[in-house]
Amino acid sequence: MTKVSNEIKEQLSLEQVVEHIRWDEGLVPAIVQDVDTREVLMMAYMNRESLKLSLESGETWFWSRSRQELWNKGATSGNVQKIVSLKYDCDGDTLLVEVKPKGPACHTGAVTCFHNEIIGLPANEAGQAGTEESADSSTASSSNAESRFEVLAELESVIAERERERPEGAYTTYLFDKGVDKILKKIGEEASETIIAAKNKDNDELRLEVSDLMYHLLVLLQERKLPLDDIMSELSRRHERPRRD
Repeated sequence: MTKVSNEIKEQLSLEQVVEHIRWDEGLVPAIVQDVDTREVLMMAYMNRESLKLSLESGETWFWSRSRQELWNKGATSGNVQKIVSLKYDCDGDTLLVEVKPKGPACHTGAVTCFHNEIIGLPANEAGQAGTEESADSSTASSSNAESRFEVLAELESVIAERERERPEGAYTTYLFDKGVDKILKKIGEEASETIIAAKNKDNDELRLEVSDLMYHLLVLLQERKLPLDDIMSELSRRHERPRRD
């Protein structure tokens, strides 16, 4: 049993937890939240079996209403969700699953399934505008920063899908079929062409070559099963290190 299930068992057994939950036709909605960013990632349904599997494995399991089967989030894409805590609300009719995600939650490649914003909400009252202006600006800045790099998450998801399904005629399929040596050769070629474009001070060409290089690097990460999130975390750790004089 994992740390997650052990913590819950100290308070209630699985049977007792199940009794506290109000199952609607055998299902309960589960809201998945990033434990670090606090961003809501997705909502899915659990039944008794998927709840049991989630507790035992430490990863999210759900029940697909459309396919009528259990599914382990990230089993095919690699975008697994490691459970940190699992709670139910005061009415026992909703679960909250706090996770450390290993990739985007949405099948579109977006970090969160909740990326379609509804606009047209009433403006803030005049008395609140001044106090909330800085908070709104900060939120907008954060949102813009996320959207800048959303294409990387989408591309990572597409590359994972290409590796899994291997559609005939796709260049990405060709790279995976040829293996890591071919991928590394292409990275070397694109890196050389990037250097040449930079030396020639040709930014149009540099833009194209860097894009090619980044694409092939993402293919390599997928081949090695190293999530892009791990690279971003490493960069974040380096950024937080104190400067040396």
